[in-house]
Parts: sequence; C-alpha cells; structure tokens
Amino acid sequence: MSITIKDAQGIAGMREACRLASEVLDYIAPHIKPGITTAEIDRLGAECMAAQGTVSATIGYQPPGYPPYPGHLCTSVNHVVCHGIPNDKPLKKGDIVNVDVTVITKDGWYGDNSRMYLIGECSIAAKRLSQLTFESMWLGIQQVKPGARLGDIGHAIQKFAEGHGLSVVREFCGHGIGQKFHEDPQVLHYGRPGTGEELVPGMTFTIEPMLNLGKRDIKELGKDGWTIITKDHSLSAQWEHTVLVTETGYDVLTLSAGSPALPAFVTATTT
Repeated sequence: MSITIKDAQGIAGMREACRLASEVLDYIAPHIKPGITTAEIDRLGAECMAAQGTVSATIGYQPPGYPPYPGHLCTSVNHVVCHGIPNDKPLKKGDIVNVDVTVITKDGWYGDNSRMYLIGECSIAAKRLSQLTFESMWLGIQQVKPGARLGDIGHAIQKFAEGHGLSVVREFCGHGIGQKFHEDPQVLHYGRPGTGEELVPGMTFTIEPMLNLGKRDIKELGKDGWTIITKDHSLSAQWEHTVLVTETGYDVLTLSAGSPALPAFVTATTT
C-alpha cells in the first residue's frame, strides 16, 4: 500500500479543493425541490465549478472496464446506491437523492463530498435512513486520530448501522485522495477495531458510508456501466466528507456554511 502523506503545501491544496467542493453543494442546495431534474442539478453544479475555476473530476472519468462517466456530478435517487447518472426525470415529493461532487483545482488537487437531500415531505423511514447514515459517517470520523486503525472507522460505522437495523454496502468504500481522485488507502465502512492501516498525520481520505434500509446486496442497473442499485429495491443513503489526520485527531475539510448541523454527539469538527 502506497499512501501519500501531505506536507504543509499539500494540506493547503487539499483545504482549498475541499472548500470549493462543498461550496458546489451549497450552491445547488436551494434548487433541489420537487420538479427539478437531476440533469438540471448537474448543469447547476457545472455552472458553479466554472465560476470557481475548478473542473469536474467525474465527467469523462473512465477507470479500466468502465465507459466514460457522462455527468459533472453523481445523482443517486431512492434505491440507487451510487453513481447515478443525471437525467431528465423530475424529482417528486418523497424522493431522496444523494448528490456527489468532486472538483479539481487549477493546482491539481481533488476535493470530494456528498450530501443527501429530501424532496418535499418524505416518509419516516426515508428521513430515518438519511439521518442515521449521516450519524454513522460522523461516528466514523470521530475515530480518526494518529495511531488509530482503519478498522476502527469501519467498525464504528458497521456497529451503529446494524444496531439500527440497516445494512452496510461492502462493494464500495472511502478512499485516499490528493492529486489523484482515488489513492490508497481504501476506507471500508465495516471491519474489526485494531485492524488495518495505522493512521498518521498528513493522510487525507474520504469517509462515505452507503447504508440500505433492506439487505446490503447490490446490482448494476441496466447497461450504462455505472448505476448501482439495491438488489431488493430498498432505499439507500450516503453521506461523504474528506478528512485530514492531524497531529491530535482529525480535521473535516469539506465542511462549509451550508453543511448540515452536526449530530448532538459531535462537539467539534477538528480535534
């Protein structure tokens, strides 16, 4: 495993990239309401990135074995777990949607984050799923400190999620990030405490749990090469922040003015 440790210059670059990534979500948030299409959300995201001077990391992104991704961001609605491609179908009351934004700055640094949005009045189950997924992300974040292990993060998320009757998607995970979209390490959202890579200051990675109301099994939707759904068509939710390991704990780099209020058990966004 080859983990890139950021120096002071790298940390500054990551701070800027993550600030700008979160500002894209702030920009589009007021527009996400019944009747908007995910294609329009994508257009708004691209508009914001152009004004910032950033570019989308996802449009044209093509890992081995995949077709080029066609959107400036990902929009995953209801039972779509991740990588939902923006389209012309209007969102309706009761829908839930994850919007995932990754930007690249002029200096080549990547900032990555996602949020859930509830469209109009949603079911109790949908609201509960979104809130518990948000809380599970923060429980994972709180494990981050020098000397901790990656397994501590996954264990905290898994224990909380399964304790509330939710399932953890295992095929996708968080990841290191810097001047590449995906770096080492992989950050699993399940696991055993005290296992995995040791955390050291200067590491930057995402924590982005995907939790399902039903079973954890997933499958590809159709033949677009990207869209992943729950196999049982149960609702799925995801939240994501990019985190820096500091000398004493963590710093959440993708927080902004428009970020949701912290869960009650979180007392600080940096430690």
